[in-house]
Amino acid sequence: MKIGLVGAGRIGAQHAATLSGLAEVDDVVITDADAGQARVVADKVGASAVETVEDLIAARPDGVVIAAPTGAHAELIRTFAAAGIPIFCEKPIALDVQGTRDVLAAVAESGARLHVGFQRRFDAGIAAVRDAIAAGELGFVHTLRSCTSDPTPPPAAYIKTSGGIFRDCAVHDYDAVRWVTGREVVEVYATGANQGDEFFTEYGDVDTAVATLTLDDGTLAICTATRYNGGGYDVRLEAHGSLKAVAAGINERSPIVALDGPELVGVNPYTGFGDRFREAYAAELVAFTEFVAGRRDNPCSGEEALEALLVAEAAELSRAERRPVRIEEVRA
Repeated sequence: MKIGLVGAGRIGAQHAATLSGLAEVDDVVITDADAGQARVVADKVGASAVETVEDLIAARPDGVVIAAPTGAHAELIRTFAAAGIPIFCEKPIALDVQGTRDVLAAVAESGARLHVGFQRRFDAGIAAVRDAIAAGELGFVHTLRSCTSDPTPPPAAYIKTSGGIFRDCAVHDYDAVRWVTGREVVEVYATGANQGDEFFTEYGDVDTAVATLTLDDGTLAICTATRYNGGGYDVRLEAHGSLKAVAAGINERSPIVALDGPELVGVNPYTGFGDRFREAYAAELVAFTEFVAGRRDNPCSGEEALEALLVAEAAELSRAERRPVRIEEVRA
């Protein structure tokens, strides 16, 4: 199997190494806006590099992985869909809801297949939470708590075009809540605050946010996100039910200290998403190759990604207007 890769930055380089190590992948072809960077990554992992997206299509890959900057996703998806090539694309599909819908319409018209990257679906702990809920081990689930805490904020230039903390960061929590429960979010009540760098306020964003989600069966989910967690990168998910509670993401590398018990923080706390979810990213790409080969269903469709984005849109509107927002308000 030949897999194309667009993007040779931090996550692209990680994907290149993973793809090159898969037994089912015979060849990886890489392109990037910086052709030199594409060659550097290709040389490192034993792949080949081409100058342009058109060259990549001409190489006739069986599937393509898009790890380019966010603003390029929509056009790249359209291009590869028109060429009939199965696509894996890191979230988001596009920068807004209408743009996402337009891309999904183009994909549907072309008949192409699109797998969107929400790697938490492939985290062993989060998958175990889903399995426990599905098996009824928790009784009825009444509360979920999910957090995403970055050690340090991204550069100001990134925040300017990121879409804000709800769409860029916490959308992973929203997808995870939907995925582990199998339920839909019907209402969001969100707020945010700034105590860090001024550029968050300058660009209409916040550095810390909280959203309370109400699911269609009455379950409540509290999702928190921050750009300032100096101890390390922290992603956890708890599910509390009438019979018991379970959690994912609490281990010796968790950057948190228990003041009334054994310290949970290790000597090597997670440094970022690539570190925390290394195995999940690898499992996700294995799943994509199986999807390309027709051996499994789509692990995360574009429609699923749109649902998570709608929750993020509702959260942003709720923060701005200081009120609960029904998902149907942003779906229209």
